[in-house]
Amino acid sequence: MSGSGSQQKIMNDPVYGFVRIPYGTIFDLIEHPYFQRLRRIKQVSLTHLVYPGALHTRFHHAIGAFHLMKQAIDVLRSKQIELSEAESLGVSAAILLHDIGHGPFSHTLENTIIRAHHEDLSLLFMEQLNEDFNGQLTLAIEIFRDRYQRQFFHQLVSGQLDMDRMDYLNRDSYFTGVYEGVIGYDRIIQMLSVVEDKLVVEEKGIYSIEKFLMARRLMYWQVYLHKTVVAAEQMLVLTLKRAKELARSGKMTGSLPSELDFFLHEDIGADDFRTHSRELLGRFSRLDDYDVMMALKLWSTASDPLLAYLASGIIDRKLLRVALRSEPFDPSYIKGIKDKLVQQHGFTAEMADGLVITGKETNTAYSVARDEINILYKDGRVLPMSEATDYSMDAKIITKYYLCYPKTGQIKE
Repeated sequence: MSGSGSQQKIMNDPVYGFVRIPYGTIFDLIEHPYFQRLRRIKQVSLTHLVYPGALHTRFHHAIGAFHLMKQAIDVLRSKQIELSEAESLGVSAAILLHDIGHGPFSHTLENTIIRAHHEDLSLLFMEQLNEDFNGQLTLAIEIFRDRYQRQFFHQLVSGQLDMDRMDYLNRDSYFTGVYEGVIGYDRIIQMLSVVEDKLVVEEKGIYSIEKFLMARRLMYWQVYLHKTVVAAEQMLVLTLKRAKELARSGKMTGSLPSELDFFLHEDIGADDFRTHSRELLGRFSRLDDYDVMMALKLWSTASDPLLAYLASGIIDRKLLRVALRSEPFDPSYIKGIKDKLVQQHGFTAEMADGLVITGKETNTAYSVARDEINILYKDGRVLPMSEATDYSMDAKIITKYYLCYPKTGQIKE
């Protein structure tokens, strides 16, 4: 970041250009080691194995979401929506820190290295920082937890049209080169308003919202749930689970990064983080993608054949084959694949069980269950998006079932 006068720093972001960071609480939060760790956490995990440019980080995303929040605040103020300086700081800090609890490789290793969700850890990190910052984040925490009476602040942080989604769609599209994800974020933000402390979009922005929802749907199936990305991420999950099994049974050999070694040997859950908050958050804050990558390189030559197979497969991009279907796979078909791995290709029964993975991925373009996007008409009426447009709102949950297994010449879908 470079200086610009005495009031702010300027960061040059590849997506938005100059991002202005005000001195004070926001700047100090960014400078904190908890936040700086996000530079070492990839935003879209192993997606770069499919889209080589997707190497951006949670740090990039948090700064981008903060930048968009600043724009949203300016737009609302221009429409005579009263926002105090305390509220502005609170919602800005909330969006800046909304992903601070992510572990290595973001969502992929959720509940794998530790038994805790990143949002729970984000809240714990925020509470810890609030102590260190003498209560300056109290309002940010209320907004993050949706306990502040003016609900639109929480909707800007976590809703169907929040600054989090607005940035990650735009940013992930930019770095993957998948232009179907490009959205008119600037026009959408310009169309935002507030009615009875609820976020609304002015009627003339409705088509931009439709494009936003379509872009989100396309990005999920084309990028986030791309079948090769699913295979790579499932392999990473299996690798860490196998390493944890070996570590806890005393069979792990080799010198690992200290924090990764600690979390592999210990069974740490959300309650443990609450009970020993400062100690465990301190350890977790020193754990990042680099630790896992170093471990994968070590494990690629491990004596345990399953661990070595998985780790070397990720390092060398020798990934599992993936089949996708709209219905669950027949158990007899899965058993047949396992039998072939053992009988024809020399896999042990344990390896075959460990390397044939089934699961499902779900996504919906739009949810009507709660917190719908609301459209403000010129006559003052406010209608939910599902009632306000002639566009067919696809609220159906789409489910795809996957089957991952080693690539061999004889095993075909």
